[in-house]
Amino acid sequence: MSGNPRCTLIVDHLEESREAMARLLAKVQPALPVCEAGTLAQAESLMRSHSVELALIDFTLPDGSGLDALRLLHLAQPEARAVMITLFDDDAHVFPALQAGAFGYVLKDRPEIELVAQLRRIRDGEPPLSSSVARRMLKHFAAVSGHPPALPDLPVAPTEPPRQGLAEEAEVALTERETEVLQRVGKGYTLPEIAQQLGLSRHTVADYVKQIYRKLDISSRAEAALEAARRGLVR
Repeated sequence: MSGNPRCTLIVDHLEESREAMARLLAKVQPALPVCEAGTLAQAESLMRSHSVELALIDFTLPDGSGLDALRLLHLAQPEARAVMITLFDDDAHVFPALQAGAFGYVLKDRPEIELVAQLRRIRDGEPPLSSSVARRMLKHFAAVSGHPPALPDLPVAPTEPPRQGLAEEAEVALTERETEVLQRVGKGYTLPEIAQQLGLSRHTVADYVKQIYRKLDISSRAEAALEAARRGLVR
């Protein structure tokens, strides 16, 4: 893939949605060309001909689904980051996307300034995750573990079954500082906010996050939020 042209990939069946996403990307990664696909077949063709650094993927496609595009991208270019950007805010879409390896999950009906801020987090290694999605995940995981958090009630669809063997996995020990950072990540704070709260530099906090991800064998803010809830760090 190293010899192929680089691009940011947009996968959405609606032209106006692709245009809106392209405007977002112009503010987030202005130097990187944008490739657009309105079908799964077009997305697969672009994955073969381009080196994709970031993909923004919606679920609805005329010849498949966004999950199909996400899986194809991971097979073709495992290092590429894919963010689901969609209107679907329910368990039947959120959890399968994250389980399939989505780097983030953003709701496209949010204000543009919020969407830009979410996508800019990628540069700091922070997966973008809309706040309502984070709350849904915490509530789902707490319900599975039997410890409901103090969160506003949300309409919850039937959930995916919990991952087998999770309860039996050995607890990974974190240092006191790593635990403090994980707790704040689980509560949805950004790296600069965590740095200010703990009196550290943003780069130091980013290093702690990397250590936490490595120790826990996770790769996304969503997984970190789930782990924080499982450890009782988020109430």
